[in-house]
Amino acid sequence: MDQEKLTSDTIHHYELRPQEFWLGTKDHDVSQNLDSFCANLPSTTDLVLDFGCGPGRDVKALSLRGKKAIGLDGCPDFCEMARIYSGQDIWLQNFIHLQLPQNYFAGIFANASLFHIPRESLLSVLQHFHQSLITEGIVFCSNPRGTNVEQVNGLRYGNYMDIEGWRAFFHNAGFKELTHYYRPKDLPRELQPWLAMVWQKI
Repeated sequence: MDQEKLTSDTIHHYELRPQEFWLGTKDHDVSQNLDSFCANLPSTTDLVLDFGCGPGRDVKALSLRGKKAIGLDGCPDFCEMARIYSGQDIWLQNFIHLQLPQNYFAGIFANASLFHIPRESLLSVLQHFHQSLITEGIVFCSNPRGTNVEQVNGLRYGNYMDIEGWRAFFHNAGFKELTHYYRPKDLPRELQPWLAMVWQKI
């Protein structure tokens, strides 16, 4: 698969409907994910990155929890919307061409974003995360789970893996697993399409 095209097409998918996406997601309750992320952060700095911040829902929520939150997205409209909505610093960067400072963030919050990274580029991105985190820094991610298939829905690419698939990538990038759970909570497993994980830099 052409990694560049998959990524640019996915960005274009969101560029076509930024307001529609915002209206469809702004009221989603992701407090369980935010709680898990904040509970596992090291205490040495409040600097965190919302990776794939979209229009700014979670970067604002993180700032309201006392974090110095920076957002990052590949869609220019989302970045502008997030700046206005959250009042935080927002970086426009392509997911597979990241330029992150080294040893900088206490944590990276990647809610429904990592599965958009083409599988051939995923290890490189996670290694970049590793370099940008401080000692014992963490990555939180939540992704739709699947049976290790890559799929394009319209323009939007998705990498749908089970927990063992994600474990292989994170372990190879230098992380250890702290916890995982399935969402929405309190439902039978077959009704929990989302897999959430917390990983720590080692």
